[in-house]
Amino acid sequence: MIRKAAITFFGLGYLHPAPGTWGSLGAIVMAGGGYWAMRAAGIGAWFDAGLIVFLLIASALSIMWGPWAIDYYARFARKPGDPAHFVLDEAAGQWVAILLLPLGAVASLQHYLLVFGMQFVLFRVFDITKPPPIRRFEKLPAGWGVLTDDLAAGVYANLIGQIVVRLWLVG
Repeated sequence: MIRKAAITFFGLGYLHPAPGTWGSLGAIVMAGGGYWAMRAAGIGAWFDAGLIVFLLIASALSIMWGPWAIDYYARFARKPGDPAHFVLDEAAGQWVAILLLPLGAVASLQHYLLVFGMQFVLFRVFDITKPPPIRRFEKLPAGWGVLTDDLAAGVYANLIGQIVVRLWLVG
């Protein structure tokens, strides 16, 4: 029960169409809400540390439970080794996309929403299109292959986000 809830990111992996998009949306909403709550409590500077903890947990569970999920959800798989309901990896990749962005320097709620929205879209674009070398990561065994392509897509989105946020909203 706990394993299914984690792998499907609290059931978002069962939503259609595009379960990966639903998993990413859940992760970005969770992170955005978490940031605002931490900021309101005066501990917004600790957001990235908390995000890293969630990222490490999601990554470890993806790797550990990946083989089980691949077998269990094989009948629903878009392609061998990447079950559609397995969206915990999307959550991890989405969190990489917002990690270490200079959110403390973003002045308004509208700009926060733009940043989180932009990072959501960028991550989904890179996760779906898989530009080189992202697609190669899918070939890694079991949970590693399912996870690492999403982490790489998150890195691509983060790099663009860092540039845009620092030039447009901060600088």
